[in-house]
Amino acid sequence: MAYIMGNRKQKTFFPPTIEDYVGKEDPVRVYDAFIDSIDLQEMGIIIEPFQAGAPAFEPKAMLKLIVYGYSYGIRSSRKLERACYHNLSFMWLVSGIQPDYRTIAKFRSDNKEAIKQILRQNVKLCIKLGLIEGNTLFVDGSKFRANASINNTWDEERCKKRLEIAEKNIERIMEEAEQIDKEEDSAGTLVKLNEELQDQKKMRAKVQEIVKTLKETGKEKINTTDKDSVNGKSRQGSHAVMNCEVTTDEKYGLIVNGEAVSQNNDLNQLSPQVEQSTETLGKPPAQVVSDSGYFSLKDIERVPEQVKVIMPSRRQAQKENKKTEVDPFSIEEFSYDKERDVYICPEGKILENKGIAFGSQEKISYKARGKECMGCKYFGICTTSKNGRWVVRMVKQEEQKRRLEEIYHEEASQKLYKLRKEKAELPFGHMKRNLVAGQFMLRGREKVNAELSILSTCFNIARMMTIIGIPMLIAKLNSM
Repeated sequence: MAYIMGNRKQKTFFPPTIEDYVGKEDPVRVYDAFIDSIDLQEMGIIIEPFQAGAPAFEPKAMLKLIVYGYSYGIRSSRKLERACYHNLSFMWLVSGIQPDYRTIAKFRSDNKEAIKQILRQNVKLCIKLGLIEGNTLFVDGSKFRANASINNTWDEERCKKRLEIAEKNIERIMEEAEQIDKEEDSAGTLVKLNEELQDQKKMRAKVQEIVKTLKETGKEKINTTDKDSVNGKSRQGSHAVMNCEVTTDEKYGLIVNGEAVSQNNDLNQLSPQVEQSTETLGKPPAQVVSDSGYFSLKDIERVPEQVKVIMPSRRQAQKENKKTEVDPFSIEEFSYDKERDVYICPEGKILENKGIAFGSQEKISYKARGKECMGCKYFGICTTSKNGRWVVRMVKQEEQKRRLEEIYHEEASQKLYKLRKEKAELPFGHMKRNLVAGQFMLRGREKVNAELSILSTCFNIARMMTIIGIPMLIAKLNSM
């Protein structure tokens, strides 16, 4: 059987115009129509077609190049430059212009604040198209690797050890230099020692600056490559990471808001997400759903009263997670009898009200009788005190927790919570796998948030093409 062979000398005819490079239903046409439909000046990108000096590349073309590049898994400015020469869809999108990588990188850096707004522009379009309702929102977080090595993370202990080493090396070099001064033909050695001395002094100055930064910021650790990154663990080990919080809408799972934060967990991030989503949507959601990683009563208090929070408490989450061992004698396992104002332990013993605890009007202490605890088979496990087991009731917080747990147990809440994985976790899989963006290209929280905004927009556009269809979506975008 003969092979099919190519022939590089075969004469062919390229399409006569750039417009014919891509088909009518090519996804690149959606990105083209989307950028054309948004107001760049409203985003903060300066439009000056008649500025003095050499002409600049059109901002819309540059933005199209960057956004479409992210959807293609191409984020490097050098690779984007190469695509403008070799990839037909890129050549069509930018109408044949060929900016170099420095120009691309400069545009992205100069307009990072404006690029952060692209997701908001996309959400507004989705609202007009009826794709986002904003009634029920899902909030979730995921760690993305930062563009920094964990080896560049410093804490107070590491700084102390490194300063000690530097001081010892400087002292040793000075002693060697004094000894060599007494000897003849030692010029070459002195030059080498002087270079080594300067290196140690530079290291000392660097570490001293890190110590100063740690004190000023109040941080326990800091990464010298990306100061906004934190240490985080994943299946692949420990890395410098940024925690990305994303809010999605119930109807089609489209992203409403995204933000990268400098912490390795989701605590205290629910209210900021609700606030930012409300600003984008122009109205507060009716309800917001998240997992127990966001459970902070102080943060939940900051969520507007009209927003229903559906979230398991840590006790509920532990009971549902069969892999997690539940402490059988934690205060959550003690039941509170409101009528008698007593606590009942898992073994049925009574803990009586002993009055206000620690001088606080919001804390009441309860105590079991010492003899009953000492006679219990779990004495030594539940408590080791001969006076009996104590518990402290946080009056206001207990009431809040009880109300939240009741809401979570409602049938309607359970149905929504089961949707959480489908709606809230899908964007992260798309970004990390399909868009090949498990690690950020840029450094610093502002630039990383610009990247996250583009990635979120790319996810939304992919979903929009699936929901509406490419031809219809292009037509709708062109009509706006």
